[in-house]
This record gives sequence, structure tokens and C-alpha cells, in this order.
Amino acid sequence: MATKLKGYMNNVARINLTTGEVQYEGIDDEDARKYIGGRGLGVKYVFDNGIGIEPFSADNLLAIMTGPLSGTEVKMSGRLCAVTRSPLTGTVTDSHMGGWTAAYMKWSGFDALLIKGKSDHPVYLLCEDGKVSIHDASDLWGKTTHETRKVLLERYKGRYVDVMSVGPAAEHGVRFAGWVNKDDRACGRGGTGAVGASKHLKAIVFVGDKRRQPKPADRDAFKEADKVALAGIMAEENITSPRKGGLSVFGTNVLTNITGSMGALPAYNSQKASFINDAGQELYEHISGERVNADIHVGDPTCHACPVACKIEVEVKEGKYKVHMESVEYESIWALGSNCGMDNKEAAAYMIDMCNRFGMDPIELGNVIGVFMEATQYGYGNLNGNGLQWGDADGQIAVIERIAYGRDEIARTLGLGAAGAAKAFGHPEIAMSAKGQAIPAYDPRGLKGMGIAYATSNRGACHLRAYTPAAEVGVMPYGSLKVDPLAWEGKGGLTKIFQDVHAVSDSFDICKFSAFAEGMDEYTSQYNTFTGRNLTPAELLQTGERIYNLERYYNNLNGFGEGSDSLPPRFLEEPSTVPGSLGQVCELDKMLEEYYEARGWVNGVVPESKLKELGIL
Repeated sequence: MATKLKGYMNNVARINLTTGEVQYEGIDDEDARKYIGGRGLGVKYVFDNGIGIEPFSADNLLAIMTGPLSGTEVKMSGRLCAVTRSPLTGTVTDSHMGGWTAAYMKWSGFDALLIKGKSDHPVYLLCEDGKVSIHDASDLWGKTTHETRKVLLERYKGRYVDVMSVGPAAEHGVRFAGWVNKDDRACGRGGTGAVGASKHLKAIVFVGDKRRQPKPADRDAFKEADKVALAGIMAEENITSPRKGGLSVFGTNVLTNITGSMGALPAYNSQKASFINDAGQELYEHISGERVNADIHVGDPTCHACPVACKIEVEVKEGKYKVHMESVEYESIWALGSNCGMDNKEAAAYMIDMCNRFGMDPIELGNVIGVFMEATQYGYGNLNGNGLQWGDADGQIAVIERIAYGRDEIARTLGLGAAGAAKAFGHPEIAMSAKGQAIPAYDPRGLKGMGIAYATSNRGACHLRAYTPAAEVGVMPYGSLKVDPLAWEGKGGLTKIFQDVHAVSDSFDICKFSAFAEGMDEYTSQYNTFTGRNLTPAELLQTGERIYNLERYYNNLNGFGEGSDSLPPRFLEEPSTVPGSLGQVCELDKMLEEYYEARGWVNGVVPESKLKELGIL
């Protein structure tokens, strides 16, 4: 039965690219109540599609999802996600993009696009007035994302038009290729773009009509809930405070100087826990948010319904790194900067723009280049003089283009991602990966919560499954929680809670940064008053738990059994050598024991009793 809850368009398109057939259906009410939408409902669709389906198979489902709050008046609700089985990890994955695409998808009349099959030629989808049409994209194949969107935005004009497309990296099978929209916001992680390109899907165009924007079930009650949420976002005590809080002023790169000084900013492929040279110089400061703002910052773009405006638009006006782009993010400037021993912010901005144009995840890219540099350092992999030295910015730029176009054998090896490349070089231990996906910009020797979060993430190493640094650095709403970043005790239980909370917000689908200003009370009141439900915060949190357990169950059935929750030996055995975390290792085993007890799992496997308790079985 189709749901009567508000917030949904009640329109799901099932698209078979092999036959060209498109079928439409509503949102099942039970599924909406148990899995919400966005990530949660997308995972349910992928689960129901079957177990054991290879990522590049025509039968693999690619779900492009909004949630009931996407594109609404809810603050920070400009999010959609791509959900599929990842070609990088083999796990279920979901990857989210900001900007305006989610709003325009919703206003074009859709909750979800469920894409299967494989076209015999390149195609793009046009979504307008609640209908999908399939169009030839032969003229777009081979173009960058920037070139593709230019053509399509000239073809389809209007205020509420957006394009998400894949670039050359996806077309050449790079396992960490993503989707990029017209504002260079991306579904970056996990290779969802590579799955799209494997189906010969080049782009999706959304032509929206704002008159379709969903309205809340209880307008007056929602206004009160929205007022409270906005007060938290605006509060000067919170980092979200527009033009005052660190996130708004410096963007995500506000973290570089913080984690660098804590000994929690991996460098040289995590051979060091901070970007400090042998002379003790703090090189991380050269690529910090403060330095970027002082020298190359020119604008502060934002996303749908967001007053925070954390995006950092930059311009390098002259020289070989000349570029005008957005956005210089903490994760991307870390990956291509400190992780590669490279401290030139202008070069980093140029490389991030390359990732946007070619459609590649900069986090995985920076990690695989780090693997390449470490292999060069120690003579691994029979590179025969074709390696890459730490800090060689121009060499990185050349390698990035080689990877995107699969120009040679080394480039195609690097296109497998950090874990695949390290294995090919004969040294899998130099990949800083968990379940096949490389780590983001937090060293778990200096932020212990990130260690258990990486290991137990259902999509591979990730900071966005459980953002424990919010508590370890101390940026929770109104300073409500601060824990010792070097203590392992309590981190298992803390991670479980963060995972469940983030599963909820990802399914709404709203920005994770809302969690710096809001908690479950605010989430629940906005969700209830908008959709017409009447859940308690505890009941909504259990929905997040259900989603997390369904993901884990899917992974278990696909071969991720006991012992799959692990970290690279470097973090467990090689003590940090830098101030802030000197002498520290990550005590993963102790945290896992605590975590599994909190989850009710058996060594990483969800027991049948837990599945029944949560209504999954």
C-alpha cells in the first residue's frame, strides 16, 4: 500500500536500461515507516534486489534516492544519495551529494530512481513532470563532468534544472568514480559513478517545478520545530553559526590546524600521524582553512535551505595552478596534500578541480597516490623508475589524469583504489583501508573513536558513518559532550549511537553537519510535524539501528563475516611519533568487544534474534 505520509512524492521510477522500459510505483507505507527514505530505503531496495550480484553486473541496482525531508523547508535538506553494491568494496554503499540536485529531483516529481540493466549505447535520463525519458548520450561519452553539464544545461533551460553526471574516470572503470552535479557537489565515495557508467548511463537531468515542493503535515507545529532547529544552527556557541562559527567561516578545512596539532592528521600515507617534517615544521598550516581563506578564498556558496554556507570557493589567478573552483574541503586537501607530503594549497585546489572534472573521489585518490609514493619509497611493485616522490605536486597532477583515462598499466592499477593497488604491488599492508575503502583525514592513533568507526563502518573506512570527532574535538551542539580523544574506553558505545543517529539523518536526507547544532529531539520534532508521524526520539533512533543492521546483514550475506571489522596493522602496531598522540596506537580489539556488546552482534555478524527484534525478519 502506498504511504500517505507527507514529504514523499509517492513516485518511484524503475528503469531498465537494457529494454528501455520505465515503470512507476508508490512508496510502500511499511517501508517508509521502517526505513524512512534516502539511505535507509535505498539499502532496502538494494537488499531486495538480491544477494551475490556483482557490482558491474547489469543486474546490480543503482538507486538514486531522496528522503521525505529532501528539498523541503527543513534546514540543510539539500541532499540525495546513490545506493548500490560498491565495485570498490563489495559492500553496500551509499554516497550523498549536496547543492540543489535533491530539491530539483524532488520537484521534478520523484522520490527514487531504481536503475538496472545496461544500454547498448551511452544514454542519459531526463526527469520532468513525474516521468522519465531515456535519451542518447553518444555525443557526451568521453566528456568531463563540466563539459557534460554545459551541454545539457544549454539543452534544458530553466531556474530549477540540475545535472548529475559521470566523467572519464567512471567510463574507464576507476573503482572510486562518482557522480558530480552542476555545483561540483558529488556522490564521491564507493564507486557509484563507476556503476552508472558500467550501465552506459552518463548523466541524469532534473527539471523541477517548485510548486511541487512538499508541504508539512502540520504547518503550525512544523514552524515551531523549524524555529528551534534554526536557533541551534544560528547559535554562536555552535560551529554552524553563519559567518561566526568555524564551519561557516573556514568550511570543513577549519579542522586541519586542529587535527594537525592533536597528532591526528595522517601524513605520508599514515607513516606519520601529523603533517610535520623531520625538522619539526608544521607543514599542515600551509594547507589549513585559515591559510586558504587568507590567500585564495573568493566566495561562500551554499546548498538548498542552508544558512551555514560552508562551501569554500577559491581562485588561483595565475601560474600553472590557475583555477577558479569549489570547494576546498578538509578531506580533499588532506588526501592530496598531507597524505602525499604535499603542502601547496594552490596545487591542491587545482587537483581537487581535476577530481570534479574527471569524476573521482579525492579521498580514495589521495590514498592510492600515497600507496604509490610509499611503494616508490621502499622499492615495491617493480615500478622500474616510474614511481612518484613525496611532495611532487606536478607528478601528482600527471598521475591523476593518467588514472582518469586509464592511460597505462600503472594508472589502471591505481584505478583499483588503495587496497587493490597495494595488493598488486605485493604489499597489501600499505593500504590504509578498511573493507577495501581508504580512510579519510583522521588518524585513529590520535582520535581513537575514528578507529572503531572505520573498522565497523558498513561501507568501508568512513568518517560519516559515525562522526566521533564531534565529541572528541568538542563540537557537539552547545558543547554538550567532550570526551578524551586518546581514551579507548566508551568509544564502542559512543560509535554505535553516532551510527544510528547518522543513519536517521542520511535517510531524511539532510546534511550531517546539522548534528553540530541539533540532536534527536530536534530531528524527531521536524520529522513528525512534517510527515505526520508521532514517534518518540527513542523510536526514531531505533529506526536508525534497524537501517544499520540491515546494511550489516546484507554485507554478512555477501561474505563479510567474522573478522571483517579490521584496521591496517600500521594503526595497531606502529606508535605515533608526533606531538599530541606521541606513543599512541589504536586499541581496536578492546573497542570492538565493547561495540559488539552494545550492538548485540557476534563478532561482527548480526544474529537472527537481533534481526527479528528490529523487524528485519
